[in-house]
Amino acid sequence: MLPNSPAQIELWKAFRKEISQSDAAHTRSMILEQSRLARREILAMIQSAGMGHVGGDFSVIDILTTLYFAELNIDPSNAAKENRDWFILSKGHCAAAFYATLAYSGYFDPHELSTFMQPMSMLNGHPSKGKISGIETSTGPLGHGLPIAVGIAIAAKIQKQEQRTFVVLGDGELQEGTNWEAAMTASQYKLSNLIVIIDRNRLQQGAGTEDTNGLDPLDKKWESFGWDVQVVDGHEPLELLDAIRGQKSDRPRCIIANTVKGKGVSFMENRAEWHHKVPSVEQNGAALEELLG
Repeated sequence: MLPNSPAQIELWKAFRKEISQSDAAHTRSMILEQSRLARREILAMIQSAGMGHVGGDFSVIDILTTLYFAELNIDPSNAAKENRDWFILSKGHCAAAFYATLAYSGYFDPHELSTFMQPMSMLNGHPSKGKISGIETSTGPLGHGLPIAVGIAIAAKIQKQEQRTFVVLGDGELQEGTNWEAAMTASQYKLSNLIVIIDRNRLQQGAGTEDTNGLDPLDKKWESFGWDVQVVDGHEPLELLDAIRGQKSDRPRCIIANTVKGKGVSFMENRAEWHHKVPSVEQNGAALEELLG
């Protein structure tokens, strides 16, 4: 397993402390700047590896950054601490975004990001438990993250633990029936400690979600399964934080985060082919120029 990075952990702690003492405008600015840094890192990782899922990485990174840099009860120096919040990235093909987030949180040295998908690297194409601390469960096959999260949330209730369980789902992933079985179970057991965030970028491999197997009205579907539902802009950290910290009930919560596939690079945005397309050298340069602002 990769060792954590004490120096990076100290930077992460300082970031979290500043966030806790900042007003809303500064909090938003800090999180979005961290996301922009992560997007540049993700671009370099995918360019070097010659493979990856840049479109989904860019749509989900603002969600991951908001969680890890402003909200989750975690300790990268003690990844298994009791009563920590659990996080599962169910859309495991967006591992580059997850690795960049974990590295800059101090779970491992950011220099390791350059080994993404290289032979014998710990940074597989999908997150693998046991190779990096902070990864609670291996993911990749779609539709598995929420069922696992439901089990974790049930266990926390039984053991009277205070932890919350977060799971990020892709919207195309919702075409897997296991999600809806898990959603029914979560409602049945009143898992108020479970928060689902849907990366609603409306594109999946090859086409739009509504052209493949329509999901709308997605909010009404989750409500009909007994969940509290909110719809937010997934690229606005303050909206995400308000939804997470907002009024609570005895029901599980679903946050539908409207996002843009390829967010941050104009020629990638809302284009289905960037689900797993690798930029050419010229495209990489153009994308980096945009991300540098």
